[in-house]
Amino acid sequence: MGGAHRRGGPQAAIRSQRAVVEPTVAPAPRGGRDRYFDALRAFALVRVITYHTFEWPWLGLVFPSMGVMFALAGSLMARSLERPAAQVVRGRLRRLLIPLWVFASAFGAAMLLHGWLPGPDVLYWVLPVGDPPGNAWGEQAWAVLWYLRTYLWFVLLSPLLLRAFRRAPLPALALSLVPVVVLGTVGRVPDGRLGSAVSDLSVFLFCWLLGFAHRDGVLDRMRPALVVTVAPVLLGAGAWWAFHHRVEGSYDLDDIPLAQALWSAGFVLLLLRFRPGFAGFARHRLADRVVKVFNARAVTIYLWHEVALMASVPLIDLMWNVPAFERDLPLDSPWFQFTIAWLLIAAAVALFGWVEDLAAGRGPKLLP
Repeated sequence: MGGAHRRGGPQAAIRSQRAVVEPTVAPAPRGGRDRYFDALRAFALVRVITYHTFEWPWLGLVFPSMGVMFALAGSLMARSLERPAAQVVRGRLRRLLIPLWVFASAFGAAMLLHGWLPGPDVLYWVLPVGDPPGNAWGEQAWAVLWYLRTYLWFVLLSPLLLRAFRRAPLPALALSLVPVVVLGTVGRVPDGRLGSAVSDLSVFLFCWLLGFAHRDGVLDRMRPALVVTVAPVLLGAGAWWAFHHRVEGSYDLDDIPLAQALWSAGFVLLLLRFRPGFAGFARHRLADRVVKVFNARAVTIYLWHEVALMASVPLIDLMWNVPAFERDLPLDSPWFQFTIAWLLIAAAVALFGWVEDLAAGRGPKLLP
C-alpha cells in the first residue's frame, strides 16, 4: 500500500513502467473533436437499437456497445477533469439530469395513465443513483436507464478514480477487473438497487479506466506486442465464460456479467490502441453530419429509443387496417418495425433534442 502514496505523481508512475510501455505513438490530441470517437459512439447507439429490436445474442460479440460507450465517456471525463472537479461533475450532472427529467415528466405521465402508483422511490427519477421505478407497462423503456445510473456513478467517482489511476496506470487497469471476477466466480451480488449498481460498475470499470488511459497517452505508449497479447487473452476468456455459463441456453453477454466485462475489455483495448486515421471523414459531408447529430443528441436517442420501439407496435397494428398497407408493406417484418422506430426516434430528436442544448448551456436548436 505504501507504494501507492509515493511522490512524483502520474509521470513518475509511467516512468516506472518502461519495461512494458514505450513512446511508439504521440499521445491522443487533447482538444477538438475526435471523429473516430464520434463515429464509434454513433455506431454504438445504432447497435444498441438494433439489438433491442432483433435481440440477436451475437451482436454483443460483434460490437460490445456499452463497453465502448463507457470507455469513450471515461476518456472525455479525464479530459474534462483538467478543470476543477466540482465544476466538471456539476456540468456532467446537468447534461445528464435535465434530459432525464424531461423524459421522466413525459413518460411518467404515460405510466400514470396506465395504472402506475409511484412511491417514495420516485426520487430516483430525480437523481438516479439507483434504478428509477416504473410499472410493467413501461418496463421496456425504463429498464434501459441502468446505463444512465451507471454513468452517473462513474461521473461521481471519477475524481478519485483518476487520481488512483494516475498513481499507477497499469496496476490500476489490472486491478479493475478483480471486482467483476470475484463477483462472477466466488462472490455474490447483493440484491436490489445496490446489487445492480455494484454489478454494473464492476463490469464496466476496466473500460472506463481504458478511457483514462487513452486520454493520458498510456495506451499509445504501450508496445503493440503487449496489446495483441493481452487483448486476445481477455477476448478468449470472455468467450469461453459466455459459452460455458449460458443463461437459458443463450450466450448473450448482457446476461453474463463476467463474460461481458472480459470481452468488452479486450475489444475496447484493441479499438483504442489501434485507432485508424479519421481526418478524411469530414470530406463525406452527409456521414459526418449524421455522426455529429448522433453525438449531439446521444442522450435523447438513448432515452427515447425504447419508447419508439414500444410505440411502433400499435402504430403498425393500425396499418393493418389499411388495405393498401396490408397488401404492399411488410407489416409483419421486424425490419419494418426497425424502420418505423427510427422515424419515431427522429421525431423524438426533433421534439426533445433541444433540451440537450439547454443542459449544455447552448442556445436550443432543432438540429445541432
